[in-house]
Amino acid sequence: MIWKTSINKMTGTKYPLIMAAFAGLGRTEFASSFSNAGGLGIITGLNYKIGNFKSELIKMRELTDKPFGVNFTVLPPGVREFDPLSNISKEDYLKYLEIAIDDGVEVFTTSAYQANHLGERIKEAGCYWFHKCALLRHAITAERAGADAVTLIGMESSGFKNPFQHTTLINITLAKRLLKTPLIAAGGIGDARGFLGALGMGAEGVCLGSAILTTKESPASQERKEGWLESDVLSEEYHKQLYHRELKGTRVLSVATAHQKKSISIHEFIEGMMVEASEILISWGFKEDQFTILPE
Repeated sequence: MIWKTSINKMTGTKYPLIMAAFAGLGRTEFASSFSNAGGLGIITGLNYKIGNFKSELIKMRELTDKPFGVNFTVLPPGVREFDPLSNISKEDYLKYLEIAIDDGVEVFTTSAYQANHLGERIKEAGCYWFHKCALLRHAITAERAGADAVTLIGMESSGFKNPFQHTTLINITLAKRLLKTPLIAAGGIGDARGFLGALGMGAEGVCLGSAILTTKESPASQERKEGWLESDVLSEEYHKQLYHRELKGTRVLSVATAHQKKSISIHEFIEGMMVEASEILISWGFKEDQFTILPE
């Protein structure tokens, strides 16, 4: 089945799937595998010293002839004063951005804090800017700033939680009413039904993170992959951490890992998910060979 939404119209990918940034794990080998499988692979710019960044972009193009993007995780204001190990300024971000623009990268994702200074330059260069956030009010701010798409992260996701964060279902269904900007759903999605459910809520794409951390191409250690595969997201301890926020500032594993039972390749994972999604639509009576969500 052919998939057409505003998201993969902008990205130029086969599927409306975006790879999460993954901080230190968002590197060329992992990202290129995601791109080769039909999604938008993402490399995290600040994983590299600025002198090595250009060579990594060249390496990415050697590993894939498919579209890919670059992520910038924006540090909070004043972090340089409080964390001597974080020496990234607004000017430094812009240097990385210019290198990527000159290389021909067309899609950029930003996350964490406001990225208007990057978004303005991205838009000026004729590229696409996707901003990721956890709260609806931040999504509205990103739309006002000119983001071409907004990724909303539900509390089912991995990582640290915002105390005002909602579930993916609430995030996307409410955002669909409040925003005109295309939405990308993130948080707890790891199979075909989750993908279709996100589209039904109003998203036009899905961001995959924890669901692909156990794949063969993931740079995570084998020990960690096995731990994730054996994790029990239905346990009382996990439930307390995720929904009761019992442990303040604790990183919580995404429920998306519950969908994976063994380590497979990214291509096998994505292709399997999208084929199953097509089969589900057909079982529901969908008779077309193309699934389209595009503005009229």
